[in-house]
Amino acid sequence: MPAMKFRGVDFVQFDSLLTDEERLVRDTARQFIEDNLVPIIEECNRAGRFPRELVKPMADLGFFGASLKGYGCAEMSNVEYGLVMQEMERGDSGVRSFVSVQSALVMYPIHTFGSDEQKQTWLPALQSGEKLGCFGLTEPDFGSNPGGMRTRAKKVGNEYVLNGEKMWITSGTIADVAIIWAKVEDEGDRVRGFLVETDRPGFKAEDIHGKWSLRASVTSGLSLQDVRVPESSLMPGSGGLKSPLMCLNQARYGIAWGGIGAAMACYDCALQYSKLRKQFRDQPIASHQLVQEKLAWMITEITKGQLLVLQVGRLKDEGKAEHFHISMAKRNNIWMALECARLSRDILGANGVADDYPIMRHMMNLESVKTYEGTHDIHTLIIGSTVTGIDAF
Repeated sequence: MPAMKFRGVDFVQFDSLLTDEERLVRDTARQFIEDNLVPIIEECNRAGRFPRELVKPMADLGFFGASLKGYGCAEMSNVEYGLVMQEMERGDSGVRSFVSVQSALVMYPIHTFGSDEQKQTWLPALQSGEKLGCFGLTEPDFGSNPGGMRTRAKKVGNEYVLNGEKMWITSGTIADVAIIWAKVEDEGDRVRGFLVETDRPGFKAEDIHGKWSLRASVTSGLSLQDVRVPESSLMPGSGGLKSPLMCLNQARYGIAWGGIGAAMACYDCALQYSKLRKQFRDQPIASHQLVQEKLAWMITEITKGQLLVLQVGRLKDEGKAEHFHISMAKRNNIWMALECARLSRDILGANGVADDYPIMRHMMNLESVKTYEGTHDIHTLIIGSTVTGIDAF
């Protein structure tokens, strides 16, 4: 089979709903992915290697903290940022995860909750890719229920002493700074955020090995044993579990766009393959009803997902997006993308499991994306609570 170059996916003239600036941002990100990530991603996936050589080029294009204001950030609209995330995940979920963490889970909390000194110190360095960050919320025993966290911070003189464990942390072993969420003993176990340099004594990060998913992304466990930080490391604007959840909301928004990108990659590959692959009477399998049914389902769901996330993006740019809007977009689009990957694998048959094609890699990645930043079931309950007014968890 000849090499398949991505051709774009637009069934209802979706591009006509975008401004010239939004299309330019999308096309710039798309070209970057085509030129720099697509040629190496299968090798990275095989080796379990994060393509760190792309960090500086991505920073130069303004991809880190793209929707934030000031500090060298690109100041993109939320729709423009979403389109960047779409193209990142069309390349690979692991690379999009890295950009999401750097932007929504590290730069956003510093920008939102940090002191002026913290912002000046960290944001320009993170935007330029000179420094990398990670987000420490999830723990070995607490994922969907972050309020149960065991990590503690205790005020001792003009310092805080942190103790705890964090798990499933993207970029943990390559980060220069970790956003650590802990319950502060002196504040009645109120959850606060701390900026912790990863070279401090007592801080340890180790990679998680044996992953079948997000292999081109660094995933780590963190250990904090009597890690001392100055009181200036506390992000003064943070307070309560609402603070880290606000960060997750930012990340979930980007993930909702990312799911579209992964679905597009799988669908476009399956469509092109089905027109070239011949079976029965020397006819392309695209001529068969069952194959057309799969393709029709995929393009319909992708189109619906595009319209959903664009509307949420428009609401976000108007300051009207609620957390339950983002939950619907994340829940729907990642479920849809995973189904597209499975249907595309069906169309490719045995070839669908080979990394000559991107489909199995996307499928394995999406299994993680369906779980992290709020599982599919948790987002179901968020939507259910919104429409009924009754919490089921």
